[in-house]
Parts: sequence; structure tokens; C-alpha cells
Amino acid sequence: MRDLKPRDDLALLTCAEMARADAAAIAAGVPGIDLMEAAGRAVAAAVTAHHARQPVVVLCGPGNNGGDGFVAARHLQARRWPVRLGLLGERGALKGDAAWAAASWAGDVAPLSLDLLDGRPLVIDALFGAGLARPIEGIAGQLIDRINGEALTTVAVDVPSGLHGDSGEIMGRAPMAARTVTFFRAKPGHYSLEGLRRCGALEVADIGIAPSVLHEIAPRLWLNAPALWQQHLLREDRGDHKYARGHATILAGEIATGAARLSALGARRAGAGLVTIATPPAALAVYQSAEPGNLVTVCEDGDAFGRLLEDERRNAILVGPGSGIGERTRAATLAALATRRPVVLDADAITVFGSAPADLFAAVHGPALLTPHEGEFRRLFPDLASISAKIERARQAAHRSGATVLLKGPDTVIAAPDGRAAINVHASPGLATAGAGDVLAGIAVGLMAQGLSPFAAAAAAAWLHGECALRFARPGLIAEDLVGQIPDALQTAFAAN
Repeated sequence: MRDLKPRDDLALLTCAEMARADAAAIAAGVPGIDLMEAAGRAVAAAVTAHHARQPVVVLCGPGNNGGDGFVAARHLQARRWPVRLGLLGERGALKGDAAWAAASWAGDVAPLSLDLLDGRPLVIDALFGAGLARPIEGIAGQLIDRINGEALTTVAVDVPSGLHGDSGEIMGRAPMAARTVTFFRAKPGHYSLEGLRRCGALEVADIGIAPSVLHEIAPRLWLNAPALWQQHLLREDRGDHKYARGHATILAGEIATGAARLSALGARRAGAGLVTIATPPAALAVYQSAEPGNLVTVCEDGDAFGRLLEDERRNAILVGPGSGIGERTRAATLAALATRRPVVLDADAITVFGSAPADLFAAVHGPALLTPHEGEFRRLFPDLASISAKIERARQAAHRSGATVLLKGPDTVIAAPDGRAAINVHASPGLATAGAGDVLAGIAVGLMAQGLSPFAAAAAAAWLHGECALRFARPGLIAEDLVGQIPDALQTAFAAN
């Protein structure tokens, strides 16, 4: 199967991996003070590029994040910006590169106080870095509360203080930044839900770390983008025929008949050559009178679905959208997994195993994709729901189940059983509408029918799904609108660099 192709420029680094990148650069001959100088200069450049000259206050913490703030203050002052600088702690207590940066600052250093924010200055938040391990309290917390309460324009250094770079968890509080300047590579926390809320415009600055250090670090997490999977999308070929594009089979239900229809349209628009809807006898007329390009066959129970799948040309299977929560769906899911062909399990196929998730996991022996939202995830993995880091939750779920997991949300995480993961933030709040997940599952199974691995198909489907919503670009989006946008979304993905 065609799998995701890692890209160094899309790698996301944990706090520990970023520390390794810094150490590798220093070992290769780049002094730490040069890295700090470049970081602070990048922050100052971002401020001057996006804001008119005005009073600015730089809030510095006791570590290297504060050191970056000292450098930024020096560069802004050299450009004739009126700068005030406040420090948490004593200047003499600073160590290493941060002490060097403080020594390079010729201006006054004030203790942190709320008075620093008088006059509504532009704020540079250089209090705490991405690896903060305790909640922010005291005067630093009071400053952040006032920044948020008065909606002061803030530029954050590396992360808004209090946003954990790995988990995206808020350590007590964090400012709402207009812009965040981070260095070398972004971190997972930047693309978490709270990161998306609080980072504002994210800028990743080059500070002199060679990209080659990534070869040793070997990142396992990427920001989802077409460059990871676009080479696997089938292009037009004169020799193509429908059987070469794969045959997706979808288990439909009797009640929520729109779900399977939306999935079938998503699969067909994503390029599957044929799509069959397997319906209970009572709903046959509904499906037959719907979209004429959908193939329809009667499938009364799980045994009948298993017999249907004896045709090996049915090379990708989707169970769950509107299929119903009952023995038919449970048996059909197990029959699909028994084929060891690519299987997508969504909605009802997840919920029906909520009381016995081990039965589902034991049946996964081939390429499989689970596409839960948070509620469905808790049904299968109740003990993982308390893990604050969404990436870690998804990774552990994928390892346990043996399936790729697409954990939906504004910060959708796709995790493979081997630990690789991607974060998709290419989406719109308009996707919060009934049926949108059915279209997503359909796109995924359509791509798997064409030979993409579950990981690559899930990443591509999540991005294309988001692109469809972004292309609609106005209020009133419903799931049916997404389907018509898929061809243009594919074209955009083909053309992306």
C-alpha cells in the first residue's frame, strides 16, 4: 500500500526533540548565544514587520525564554522603539546564555509588576517556554490575567506562556497572543485546540539550526499537508478503468439512510471506481431511488455481508455510517476485518463495541482505520480519555487496537500503530454539522480502495475534508455541500507544493 512520505519541513518537534536540535547545533559549532541572538532578533523583526512603532513592554522570565526577550528588547530599542523590560526574579540569578543576553541589555530592568502594563503597551511575552511543568501563579499569573482581561496585543516568544509545547495543555493560564514566534520547527502544542486559540499567527523562524539535525532526531510527528501524500493520489490516465480505481463496499442501515449515501458520494468523488451500498431489505427502495451512480445490494445480516465480501474485487470496506447499533453491524464489522482487506470503521461500528472493545481489537489483522470523535473514543478507550495530550491518547489507542486512529476535532490527530502521527488543522468550524463525518469516512475508504495505506488515506481525507469546508467559505454549510467541493479540493492538493 502507498504510505505517507515524511517531510522534514513539516516535522513537529516535542520539547525534548527541540532541546536535542539545539544541542546538535551547538555540537556542530553554533554557539548557544548565537542561537539566542537569532531568536531574539527574529522576535523583534516580527514585531516591527506587523506593528507600528509604539511603547512596548518585554516580560522576561528566569530562563532561556527570558534571554530571548532581552535580545528582542535590545533590537527594538536599537530601532528607536520605546521599550520597558520587566524581569521575574533577580538579574544576577540568571545563568548561561540568558545571563549573557541580560548583560547585553543596557536599559533598565524592572521587577515584574502590573504597572508595566499601564498605558496599554504592546506586550512581548518571554516569561516561560514550552516545557513549563507547573501552573503559572503569582505576579506572572496576574500579568497574564490583565493582558487577557484588557485584550492587550501580545507577541509570544516560542509559546504563549503557560501553553505546554507537547500536550497543548494550559498550565493554569496563558495569554491570548496575536502572534507567536517559535524557532526551527513548530511544536505539537502550537496546533492543539488551545494552541490554535492562543497562538494567533504562528511564525517559525530560522535561527541557524541546520535541517540535517532532523536525520538524527527522526521525528515521528508532522503537520498534515498535501506534500505528505499527494504523490499517491491517482491522476488521470488513458488506461484507467473503474476496476483499476477500486471497489468500496459500505454497510448501510435501515433508519439513518442519508449517512451511507453521503459516504458513498464521498468515496466516489475521492476516486473509487465503484461503490456498493449493502442495505437491509426494508430500505432497498430508498437507496435504489437515490444517487444513480451508487450500486445497491441487499444484505440482511452479518453473514450475508461476509458472503458479499467473498468477492475479492471488493477491496475496501466501510462499516458504521448509519448502519445501526446492533448485531448486524457487529457481525459485519468482524466479517470485514476477517478479510484482512482495508477497512474503515466509523460511528456505529465503533459504538457497537463499546461494551467489549477487546473483541474489536482482537479482530484487527489487516489495514484498518478507526475514525472516532471524542465521545466514540471514550467508548473504546475509557482509560485513555484522561490523558491531556491528544496526540498521546491517539498514539496509545492506535498501538492498542492495531488500527490507525483518526481522532476528530479542530486539531484532528491521525496516529498509526507504529507511533507515527500527524496533526490536521486544515479545517473550518463549519464542519460541525450532521453528516460531515460520513463524508470524511467515505473519502477515506475511497482513497484506501485506490491503494493508500490507512495512515496516508486518513491524512489525505482529513485535509481534503477541511479544504472542502474552507472552499464553501460562507455560513450555512451542510454535509451535502462538502461532496460537491471534493473535485476542487483534489485539484488544490495536486497543485500544492
